Amino acid sequence: MSDAVRGLDDAAATPRGSGLGRLRLAWSRRKWLGMLVALVPLTGGVSIIMALPDLYQSTALVMIERQQVPEAFVRPTVTSQLEIRLQTISQEILSRSRLDTLITRFNLYPELRKATSSEEAVDRLRTDIRLELKADAGRVGTTTAFALSYRGRDPQTVALVTNTLASFYIEENLKARERQATGTAEFLRVQLTEAKKRLDDQETRVSGLRRRYLGQLPQQMQGNLATLDSLTGQLRINSDNQVRLAERRDQLVSQLAQARIVAGDETDEMLLARLRRELSLLRIKYTDLWPDIIRIKDEIANLEKQIAGPKPKAAAKTPPPPSPEVMRIQEAIQIAETEMKLLKVDEQRIRRSLETYQSRVENAPKSEQEFLEMTRDYEGTRELYQTLSKRYEEALLAESMEQRQKGEQFRVLDPALASSVPTAPKRSRLLLACVALSLALGAGAVVLAEMLDTSFHSTGDLRAYTTVPVLVSIPRISTGADSRRERWRFRFAAAGVLVCLVVLAGSCYFFAHGNEQLAQLLSRGRA
Repeated sequence: MSDAVRGLDDAAATPRGSGLGRLRLAWSRRKWLGMLVALVPLTGGVSIIMALPDLYQSTALVMIERQQVPEAFVRPTVTSQLEIRLQTISQEILSRSRLDTLITRFNLYPELRKATSSEEAVDRLRTDIRLELKADAGRVGTTTAFALSYRGRDPQTVALVTNTLASFYIEENLKARERQATGTAEFLRVQLTEAKKRLDDQETRVSGLRRRYLGQLPQQMQGNLATLDSLTGQLRINSDNQVRLAERRDQLVSQLAQARIVAGDETDEMLLARLRRELSLLRIKYTDLWPDIIRIKDEIANLEKQIAGPKPKAAAKTPPPPSPEVMRIQEAIQIAETEMKLLKVDEQRIRRSLETYQSRVENAPKSEQEFLEMTRDYEGTRELYQTLSKRYEEALLAESMEQRQKGEQFRVLDPALASSVPTAPKRSRLLLACVALSLALGAGAVVLAEMLDTSFHSTGDLRAYTTVPVLVSIPRISTGADSRRERWRFRFAAAGVLVCLVVLAGSCYFFAHGNEQLAQLLSRGRA
């Protein structure tokens, strides 16, 4: 009888089939643990999800209109990238003072302001505001619009806040562009005034330098050299003319001597002068051993002795009048001598001019360095002044364009509307995730309990563990009192679990009720 009972117990206690049977046996042993572990997060999660407040979101689409006047006619002074300017405007709008005014105006976050400081409400408002740039599909990286969104509990208030923020962006953009255009024009005006003052000072210095080095400036060097060459040529021509006039005068003197010889009125002095001229002409061609030169030198010596010796007294006689030929030659000689005097005067003038221009050419390198430095500074200042003047005129045009709102500006394309459907939290998704997480935790608890349990639940487990033969299997014997105690224990445990779950659900509900920050966090986590 005992062998049969043992065989039946072994057959009932040993798991049959694959791992599915083992899982079923494990679930039968740990089902209450798995259900308890799954119910705790499920109850808390469901309570939190159902207690979260509904959040509504409104979005305003703001389009960026480009400059209405072509840039070929008016160049804008605001050249920074649109994305950078949007970030700057956002920092201005999301400042504490601006957001604090907005919170007071629309009475936002009253509970939060009562519980904590206003700084928490400002940080909360910054978190609830979102800015999303819209790029052109045809040109990557080109922003053509941006969407401004705000989340809150009251849909009407949310729409008003969103439209107000959009108007803030439009106004701030206009003010920023006008302020930058005005600041640019004012900056260029100050720079232009300073450049004009420096230019006037340098013009005065350059004028004084030109007066001090008049005729010795570097740009006058070529003219001075050309004048110097011209004066040298004039001096050479003057010298040639003097030589020709001297030769002509000598010829006329010779002709006059011949004419007087013919007329018979040549004196000793005139004869001596004629002989000396003939000697000079012969010495040009011949040496002193030439017979004619020796003869003329003897005649000159005799004539000088005769002139130097005492002269006999002779009766005074009236010289005969000169012949017409002599008079004509004398007039020609006077004309030649007059021309010689004029050429001498002109030669002196040319030489003085040569000295003047020669000194200018020699002194030019001394003043060149100073003049070049002065001119370089003056030219640089003049170019700077011209550039600033042109930029200042362009800045004035750009300022006028910004004041007339013809530049780049923001325009609300789609204003924010009050939403009738809450955007957060996504309860269906959150509930699905909560159920999946609870089931996973329950299954994990069952598996973990089985892994940590080292007891044997059947004779098959015992036989698999040791080679010692199992002689007998004694089933558990429970009496009626044991059954009643088990039922009451179960009831107390179930009641305790139920109370704990109710307390947990109430706590989670109290924690999540009206908690907009948690709703925002869960919504963004799911997104």
